[in-house]
Amino acid sequence: MMLFRRTNFLSALCLISVVLAYKAVHGSSSETATNTRAGSAVTLAAASYTNPIIFEDLADLDVFRVENAWYYSASTMHYSPGAPILRTYDLINWEYIGHSVPTLEWSSEYNLTDGGRAYVQGIWASTMRYHADNNKWYWIGCIEFGKTYVYTAPEVTGPWSLAATLDTCFYDAGLLVDDDGTMYVAYGNSQLSVAQLSSDGLSIVKTQLVYSSPGDIGTLEGSRMYKYNGQYYILVTRPASSEYVLKASNPFGSYSIKVLASSLSPPVSGGGNPHQGGLVDTPNGEWYYIAFEDAYPGGRIPVLAPITWGSDGFPILTTVNGGWGVSYPAPMPEHPLPLLVGTDSFDGTALGHAWEWNHNPDMSKFTVRDGLTLYTATVTDDLYSARNTLTHRIHGPVSTATIVLDTTNMADGDRAGLALFRDQSAWIGVSNNGGTITIDMVNGVTMDANWRTTGTGTTAASVPASSGNIYLRSIANIQPGSDRTGAFEYSTDGSNFTTLGTPFPLTTDWHYFIGYRWGIFNYATKALGGSIKVAAFTQDLSY
Repeated sequence: MMLFRRTNFLSALCLISVVLAYKAVHGSSSETATNTRAGSAVTLAAASYTNPIIFEDLADLDVFRVENAWYYSASTMHYSPGAPILRTYDLINWEYIGHSVPTLEWSSEYNLTDGGRAYVQGIWASTMRYHADNNKWYWIGCIEFGKTYVYTAPEVTGPWSLAATLDTCFYDAGLLVDDDGTMYVAYGNSQLSVAQLSSDGLSIVKTQLVYSSPGDIGTLEGSRMYKYNGQYYILVTRPASSEYVLKASNPFGSYSIKVLASSLSPPVSGGGNPHQGGLVDTPNGEWYYIAFEDAYPGGRIPVLAPITWGSDGFPILTTVNGGWGVSYPAPMPEHPLPLLVGTDSFDGTALGHAWEWNHNPDMSKFTVRDGLTLYTATVTDDLYSARNTLTHRIHGPVSTATIVLDTTNMADGDRAGLALFRDQSAWIGVSNNGGTITIDMVNGVTMDANWRTTGTGTTAASVPASSGNIYLRSIANIQPGSDRTGAFEYSTDGSNFTTLGTPFPLTTDWHYFIGYRWGIFNYATKALGGSIKVAAFTQDLSY
């Protein structure tokens, strides 16, 4: 599990780095927010907050409140387990607490075996809610435009299991549990529908088309459904610039429509217009719109802004000088949680909830016990075909990741290390070639637009090494915009690091959807049987 030492010197530096990073990116803010009191620069107190509320790739978000806590579900595509669950008590400080989809069980392609792969498939925009009447948690998502899967759990932390499979695709689903316990799902692309579910949420009672997007608006998707003051609302996005609100007195319409946000300047410089997402309320009756900003190469990051309700019953976004505010007054008193950065020493017997595998792992090929042991699970020369690559979101705007790698049990032909993992990847790692150990920086690991491997990598730099503990490090600048790079370093003592290779350009193309991640890998090019042990993973903010 993560070791977060809030009171030590490292944590203090991390907090200082956050403040300096945001000030460097946004500058100090003294702008006045429309419909609210004056904003202020980020501070360590709870007087205000700075967007993004989490500088990590957590797209297609669905956020909702249960009593005094809020929960956050996000898309993960081919990463496993899927649909991470985060929790907060103040809408600003968040923690990972689990996943709604324990394994991607829809086809063998998600196992990354026998030539199958499922890149950019799997979990897209989905929905999660709690039903107080039956004390169950629900996650609902359509997979590959085919069937819809319903997972349930008795507690938000699980155990989660597949409860039903529906033949209708609830594309970009948004679940509402009405006041009387009836469950409705809004879904669709431009042709927007509402489905009523059975009392247990495991079958469909009826579906009805409720809105057809006109030509002057165009594509609408990303549904989120709510009820406020007796009215039903469906939030939908026109990707990737605007957010619209549908309103009706009945869940099946008829609906009127109004724009909530259109081509607003983003709070994080260099990113796209905030859009998609949904509404959340506080126990004291205040409301907020939480959206995401396209922020490649890092992915899509959540941003938060208050709303008010107009006399016509539609929500009105609180803007700052006509754009999405960099900072706003804090929604709630601060409720600190462990930092999302720090050191994971892989204590206990299970991975922390921030970790996700590239496709489903071979469960027999790793152990967690005072360190992470990865046994080679695939014979390949292709990182994208190698099973059991363990990934972690990169925390922006600039972070450094370091792993401590014991290479003693690597076999001839094995490759192990730390990657900047996406459809255009690079890595620093250790190679065993006939007993000769080298530390290599490899780039040119690439896929095409159909997610087929086009390059297995070129060694850009290499140095001789000895078997034993080796420290591998990567620094990634994921502040949105072009010309962002990653760099690689190594050390044999953990104190003195040497740069290896040249800076690696990070692609900002959006078609892969998921942003860059750290990836810890170990694969064989000759035969299975070797292993590595990762004593620790550390992610530090650096600017």
